[in-house]
Amino acid sequence: MTTIGNTFRTGEPGLAELLNQIHSGDVQLPDFQRGWVWDDDHIRSLIASVSMSYPIGSLMLLETGGDGARFKPRVVQGAPAPNGKKPAQLILDGQQRMTSLYLALRSGQAVPTRTDKGKDIERVYYLDIAKAIDPEADREEAVVSLPPNRMRLTEFNRVVEFDVSTAEKEYEQGYFPLAVMFSDAYYDWCQGYRAHHGYDKEKMRQLDTFEKEVVQRFRTYRVPSIELTRDTRKDAVCQVFEKVNTGGVALTVFELMTATFAAEEFDLRQDWNDRQAHLQERAVLKDVAASDFLQAVTLLASYERSLIEKTGVSCKRRDILNLTLAQYKECAGRIEKGLLNAARLLVREKVFDAYNLPYGTQLVPLSAICAVLGDCFESDAVKQKLARWYWCGVFGELYGGANETRYAMDIVDVVAWIDGGQEPRTIRDANFAPTRLLTLQTRLSAAYKGVMAHLMHWQQRLHQRRQHRADHVLRASRRYSPHLPPQLLREERLPPVEMELGREQS
Repeated sequence: MTTIGNTFRTGEPGLAELLNQIHSGDVQLPDFQRGWVWDDDHIRSLIASVSMSYPIGSLMLLETGGDGARFKPRVVQGAPAPNGKKPAQLILDGQQRMTSLYLALRSGQAVPTRTDKGKDIERVYYLDIAKAIDPEADREEAVVSLPPNRMRLTEFNRVVEFDVSTAEKEYEQGYFPLAVMFSDAYYDWCQGYRAHHGYDKEKMRQLDTFEKEVVQRFRTYRVPSIELTRDTRKDAVCQVFEKVNTGGVALTVFELMTATFAAEEFDLRQDWNDRQAHLQERAVLKDVAASDFLQAVTLLASYERSLIEKTGVSCKRRDILNLTLAQYKECAGRIEKGLLNAARLLVREKVFDAYNLPYGTQLVPLSAICAVLGDCFESDAVKQKLARWYWCGVFGELYGGANETRYAMDIVDVVAWIDGGQEPRTIRDANFAPTRLLTLQTRLSAAYKGVMAHLMHWQQRLHQRRQHRADHVLRASRRYSPHLPPQLLREERLPPVEMELGREQS
């Protein structure tokens, strides 16, 4: 391969070489790669392209064994178990193509795939020799897929329409099994074909043409590749993967970290599932996602590192990807407890479930702050300050966009404020104009949910005040007029409590 700078190399490995490396375990997949999903039509089209030496796109590989990104590997579907063998390269882009070609040409197994309507099926692949060498024929029509029994049935699977279930029937129909393309069985099949047809000149000519114009294309086919060097940073690998994987499902930071920690024999997914089950016992925490939890852990770890190393606090995607397993283990339990304390604070503020939570994103800094405070969270004065900061963020509508910078600012400012410092910038930045109430027309608005929570809060205070006044009057009335029935001492006869509360507030 040609080296470009010190970040990647380019090359053109042969298809046969790549398939052999997949079979031996020298080339595997990173564990964050999703399962293989190509359907039968895509596989047939891919095989047809290779048979005509058409380009099928380049591969993106990652060299393993360095101090850069480390991911837990897994074998390509259908490949033998590696028995502890570590791969030399991981496929970052090209999984679908290489898996399809490996299963169809090298694995020796029926290919598990699906129809264009999504039905799961198994197929083996053939080339119709006559059509493959016909320049007027559509090459995709020459690529034939059949069930594992190698028969095509009709009449509700009662009548055999086409049968190549034995080598003799393959010879007779002129169907070349692609599974022998790169194996020693190829020469045996060709010899059997010649013998079956009694070395007929026309059949020999067809087979010779097929070998020269089709088989040779498979054997000499080269795949352009880009190989990232072993010292490439993890965040760079992930960014490159997402840039080249535009046709796939977006990869989450949690999946990347799961693969990273798996390389150190730690099951992040199981750890999160256990913690999530505990957190979801609180209705207000039901929508906390794995990525939110990781971001809160990163925020806490970054804050504590800043106290020692005098560095900045950050919890952006790159920071999460650089989170070490030791940092995760140290901070995850504290963030879990911080989330539970945050839930207690929210219930106190009349936010009872995830649907009525103004900003789910604000749980990230709130949980990290609660984790830093520890037992100090139990102080009523601390809870009042946290509530003030929280509602300023809600009514200032400060958590609706990209919030990583504000998260870092919050944990520094709020903790310092509780320790006697100045007010956090979130409180100073908050601005809520009374006219905003006239535009709160959607139930999903954070400010709308905040107003509803405050109405419930005041309703409770009014109810408690009203009940207190009623009890007081009832006791006084019974003291001076014990003969009066309770029906005459109804709450409606009391002075308006709302007016009293208004005077108290003023």
